[in-house]
Amino acid sequence: MPEIWAGVDIGKTHHHALVINAAGSWLLSRRIQNDEAELLVLIGDVLAISEDVLWAVDLNHGGAALLIGLLTAHDQPFAYLTGLAVHRASATYRGEAKTDAKDACVIADQARIRRNLCLLRPGDEIAVDLRTLTTRRLDVVFDRTRQINRLRAQLLELFPALERSLDLTNKGPVMLLTGYQTPAAIRRAGAKRIETWLENRKVKGAATLAHTVVEAAQAQGTALPGEKVAAAMVVRLAKGVMALDEHPHAEVIRSLPGMGPRLGAEFIAATGGDVDAFGSADRLAGFAGLASQARDSGRVSGNLRRPRRYHRGLLRTMYLSAMASLKSGPASKAYYRRKRNEGKGHKEALLSLARRRINVLWAMIRDGERYRPSLPVAGTA
Repeated sequence: MPEIWAGVDIGKTHHHALVINAAGSWLLSRRIQNDEAELLVLIGDVLAISEDVLWAVDLNHGGAALLIGLLTAHDQPFAYLTGLAVHRASATYRGEAKTDAKDACVIADQARIRRNLCLLRPGDEIAVDLRTLTTRRLDVVFDRTRQINRLRAQLLELFPALERSLDLTNKGPVMLLTGYQTPAAIRRAGAKRIETWLENRKVKGAATLAHTVVEAAQAQGTALPGEKVAAAMVVRLAKGVMALDEHPHAEVIRSLPGMGPRLGAEFIAATGGDVDAFGSADRLAGFAGLASQARDSGRVSGNLRRPRRYHRGLLRTMYLSAMASLKSGPASKAYYRRKRNEGKGHKEALLSLARRRINVLWAMIRDGERYRPSLPVAGTA
């Protein structure tokens, strides 16, 4: 058990840090700017009190990123309490006022008395990059069809024949776009050079793909206005998709039917790239909102509901991948049909399938194995 606990109420420009001992007495209370120099002074002052300290924060991204990075660099353990948990706990403490100091005190005290808090593990660099990329992509998605259609129209204005001939759900065409985007560039390179370029990057069917894009380039001899800018945008988008392949679990994740490049990237971004941090498949399912919780109150018992706090982005990813797997995975299709025969509706059956797929994906990543239909399932389905 630590000797002291440091709770930090996170803000955009300023944080409030408060340190308590085993008796709950305040040892330090300070408002600090979200600035590296001030945060380093804070860390030094807390360690001067005792090096046996557990830090706790109420935010694990955004304004907390710099503090978390500095704590990680100094090998300091830190835990995370959700904002909802802090809000509920605050009601049990004396005083009606809501101040940063009180919130920091609640965070520190909850870290002191609770034994079920998990220590945070910072996501690996690729996972952080993917979270940035997928967040940007989700912003575009949530802006609905208008912006998506504008992007599609821009690609069509650049090279409509190429857009028609490529299946961008496959790795090869996406890889191609990182090197060749315009008709003139493809014609200059020629089929043989493009084939070699693709083979050097281990793209399957390189010869067929190379001849396909050269045929498309021969059909368009005009350089269109804005071609350079549009081509640069294509490269950025393609590299964002290809970033998934740099992650150590990428091949394993993408081998699961229905888990393509974008959904795989969103899975890594949501989980931080390290499923071991969750401890079990069931806890990962709970984080995704796919593990129902019992709700017993009064005469009502045995009722199940989704957790109130879960990662909606991860739930969306698993739901969409489950839907996509119905076309590409016989095992998923059979499981879905069984749930429908049991009387479940379409949405309920898909959620049950997504829950099962969480277990399968957990086992795959744990063992470092690609998907096999006979792969044993971890936990309960």
